[in-house]
Amino acid sequence: MANNQGKRRRFGSVRKLNSGRWQARYRDPSTGQLRSAEETYVTKTDAEVALTHIEADITRGQWNDPDAGKVVFGEYATAWLKDRKLAARSRERHESVIRLHLLPTFGGRSLSSITTTQVRAWRTACLERTGEPTVVKAYQIMRAILNTAVDDELIRRNPCRIKGADRYDVPERPVLSVAEVYAVADAIAPRYRLLVLLAAFTGLRFGELASLRRRDVDTENAALMVRRAQAEMQTGALFDKAPKSEAGVRPVAFPTELLPDVKQHLDGFAGTGRDGHVFLGPQGGRLRRSNFRDDWINARTTAKVTAAVHFHDLRHTGNTLAASGASLRELMTRMGHSTPRAALIYQHVVGGRDREIADQLGSMIRKERGDVDS
Repeated sequence: MANNQGKRRRFGSVRKLNSGRWQARYRDPSTGQLRSAEETYVTKTDAEVALTHIEADITRGQWNDPDAGKVVFGEYATAWLKDRKLAARSRERHESVIRLHLLPTFGGRSLSSITTTQVRAWRTACLERTGEPTVVKAYQIMRAILNTAVDDELIRRNPCRIKGADRYDVPERPVLSVAEVYAVADAIAPRYRLLVLLAAFTGLRFGELASLRRRDVDTENAALMVRRAQAEMQTGALFDKAPKSEAGVRPVAFPTELLPDVKQHLDGFAGTGRDGHVFLGPQGGRLRRSNFRDDWINARTTAKVTAAVHFHDLRHTGNTLAASGASLRELMTRMGHSTPRAALIYQHVVGGRDREIADQLGSMIRKERGDVDS
């Protein structure tokens, strides 16, 4: 009897099942209830070794409830998205990516059953049918979901461990010459001429331009005040959203050479009142990408500009042209990118370096349009 007591394990126990395999049992550290290990073992020694590992995990505080990982990915992803603090458009995009790209493969699987091999196979299959930017976004969201599952102690390790899967090399976008910018502006419908010119010579995004109001245009100082950006839901609903960071709210000087175009546009095409939109659609409603796209394509074709050029490339063009005379910080300020910087007061910007950058762009315009400085 003494010998049997000496051989008794101080942690857990093992027993032989009717099948001939061995089972390890131990007390759940959270509930104190007796529970069995997740799998059975060929030999008694294997079962005892498994108990040793379980005991070590509990001692180090690394033990996870095996049942926790049985939570279904689809249910967890839905709850995860609900708990996120996201802007409406970002939430819509996240929901779409989860529904279209993650749930078909992982929706019915338990969290603990998802392996790195399965994630790699899923990614490879996605790349064969979907563009890389979408696959990268889907991978980033899945990794974020499973990171939260690790934090919730539902799984011990995130299976999204594929090097380089969370990023992609953005292809170099084309840059238009000043002549090409004006060729497109001259070819497009008159109500969109200023839209093209400001996109190219201020670097504003389509959403920022579409949300401009009359009160945001300072014709005395040749400057725009960017306060918001228009966003469009998949349902077609439009709304103005705050910039992603404080740097997004900013004054941006434009070349004084554009003042005649600005004044002509405000007189002929802008909405009424201080809060009237600067740019409107063809029927006088809100400007949308969908009611502008055909005009852009036709003008681009008429101007004989390569079809590879998108409207957003005008922003890239403007930032590239401005970069030749601006420091990194000045360029980031003009572009609306976040950077550690002192708050910029409107009057300081229109009278300072941003004004000089706009004037330099104006010099390029005069040179191209044949009005060369004497």
